Amino acid sequence: MVDIATRVFNHHWKIDPIVRSLIDTDFYKLLMAQSVFRNRPDTRVTFSLINRATHVPLADLIDEGELREQLDHVRTVRLTRGESTWLRGNMFYGKRQMFRPDFMEWFEGFTLPPYHLERVGNQYELTFEGKWHEAMLWEIPALAILMELRSRAVLKAMGKFELQVLYARAMTKLWEKVERLREVDGLKIADFGTRRRHSFLWQDWCVQAMTEGLGEAFVGTSNCLIAKNRDLEAIGTNAHELPMVYAALARNDDELREAPYKVLADWHEEHEGNLRIILPDTFGTRGFFEHAPDWLASWTGVRIDSGDPVESAEIAIDWWKAHGEDPKQKMLIFSDGLDVDRIIELHRLFSGRCRVSFGWGTLLTNDFRGLTPGDALAPFSLVCKAVEADGRPTVKLSDNPNKAMGPAEEVERYRRVFHVGKQVPRELVV
Repeated sequence: MVDIATRVFNHHWKIDPIVRSLIDTDFYKLLMAQSVFRNRPDTRVTFSLINRATHVPLADLIDEGELREQLDHVRTVRLTRGESTWLRGNMFYGKRQMFRPDFMEWFEGFTLPPYHLERVGNQYELTFEGKWHEAMLWEIPALAILMELRSRAVLKAMGKFELQVLYARAMTKLWEKVERLREVDGLKIADFGTRRRHSFLWQDWCVQAMTEGLGEAFVGTSNCLIAKNRDLEAIGTNAHELPMVYAALARNDDELREAPYKVLADWHEEHEGNLRIILPDTFGTRGFFEHAPDWLASWTGVRIDSGDPVESAEIAIDWWKAHGEDPKQKMLIFSDGLDVDRIIELHRLFSGRCRVSFGWGTLLTNDFRGLTPGDALAPFSLVCKAVEADGRPTVKLSDNPNKAMGPAEEVERYRRVFHVGKQVPRELVV
């Protein structure tokens, strides 16, 4: 096992690459890239960094030269032969050859497209533009780089023994969470923490701790590189990006209203089983289910990712019942701002009523709260979103208005088209 504190202390070489592999990314990004490669190969999309926690001055904390070095390095990374073999030949969700030969041939020759970086006040403006299936693959490495550079900036002033104590406390904190989760009968939980992790080495350590501490209750990781290296299941389906871009491409309100279902119709043609998971909250969960086509009721489950998780889960259960489906055979995947107390409570409320699973993100792989002076390593909400598609702005409403994004006039249009009423703002923990 790597001595993380010593490794952090010894950052004296010219560049210590944060992202060393194109599969150091979330599994859903590769699944979505393949879908886009097939269905929307000529769509051009712009992705942009969005720091929701403006109190964290990223440009003051992170040296621009270091950031450029890391971003430039990732553009030199290519898929290795071993990584290609794993993607081509491994079994994912019980299916071999998940990735089609034409997609793999493209991916084997792929390098990330150029980026645009500019300092604006105490923040960075970082954007990526290109064909959708190319630019989209910047999201996860860009976030991982920024989060780890922020961690390094804070840790740089610490001595070796101080670092040893810091990581010992963080390890103890995580292990205490694992011990509590051990007591949850029937728990199923995965690591979803790549995007806002403390560092790659720390995420890898957390995954090893979960593997040993939870056994079969730990079902895998969203990180493809860690899944490959640790012989774990790669976990993931699709994300808000797909309906956001499809909606932006809609030519009128009628096409806009159907965009979320067009996304899932394209997905339905490619995947089956546990990959058929609905993510309904992009433009409001309640409206999504009120207008959802009947054929979606046969899908495996629903991922709950914003708003009140109990309310959203109850909406899904009522919808299944109204369509003659047995909720006990369906899956609820909770993935928004989870920590141990929330996981235990949601499991208590819905276990036995549905098949319940959890995608545990930032507070698994980046919970250093209370461990440094001024809480300088506390996690914060940093995202990289598609903001434009073929020259048209994207919109996300979410079930939490604090997560909404897009031009004000377009947000109001979407609220009208998708019949979104009053929403209750919820604190953005991460």
